[in-house]
Amino acid sequence: MNRVKANGIEIAYDTFGDAGGRALLLIMGLGTQMISWDEEFCEALAATGHYVVRFDNRDTGLSTHLHEAGSPDIAAALGGDVSGAPYRLADMADDVAGLAAALGLDGVHVLGVSMGGMIAQEFAIRHPGRTLSLTSIMSTPSPEAGPPTERALGMLLTPSAPDRESVVRRALESWKVLGSPGFPMDQERLARVAGESFDRSFDPPGFGRQFAAILASGDRTAALRELTVPALVIHGEADPLVQLSGGVATADAIPGAKLLTFPGMGHDLPRALWPKIVDAVTELTTRAAAL
Repeated sequence: MNRVKANGIEIAYDTFGDAGGRALLLIMGLGTQMISWDEEFCEALAATGHYVVRFDNRDTGLSTHLHEAGSPDIAAALGGDVSGAPYRLADMADDVAGLAAALGLDGVHVLGVSMGGMIAQEFAIRHPGRTLSLTSIMSTPSPEAGPPTERALGMLLTPSAPDRESVVRRALESWKVLGSPGFPMDQERLARVAGESFDRSFDPPGFGRQFAAILASGDRTAALRELTVPALVIHGEADPLVQLSGGVATADAIPGAKLLTFPGMGHDLPRALWPKIVDAVTELTTRAAAL
């Protein structure tokens, strides 16, 4: 495990592959730590010529937690009052830029899932000179595009119990609502990652601060229309948390973006789809590197 100072915080990260490969930064979703990027998935990307960097966003894992900011009022933010949000997705995108600079990476390919896809979009908007390609997975350009089903939102907002066993149980219950109905649940892996995440860091207010950042960051559609970066949008056709229309809206907004959808895929990355996702990302980054 490594740490660097970037954008006024410390970011924990690790890497896979040759440092001379195509630099690919993996950006995780809401309240989710970098260990949710499965090592086997990262190694598959590294095997296709990428220098893979996975890291903990602010307020997750072993990166800086903004404890002094407290817990934002999520009910108020959902109602439109985002004054309690201590930061925005733009700040998190600047964290990514700071990490890239600290690692000596002038140009990077960014890949994000869910909130991480939103951060990747912000990165491309704010740092076009550093962005070689953009991959946005199970994400959206605004909170209004691809809104969650009532059941999915309820699961997202259910408070987490402060003990390891309950956190693991909650992860398994969440998959039944948010996961991929067309693919089997890897129960052992889900339980292991949930337990390891609890052991590394358990910070429900940090989850709230990230959620508030999403709600406070508005609509990126107009800014995405100005991008000239090669882009790939991947989405599950059975995603209940960010419904398919969110992915369609993302692809429609980015000039020339390719949209790749998978039947039976929910709000996760089923192992059976890893080869297709790796192939699609590799095609994008290889093409972008040749420009």
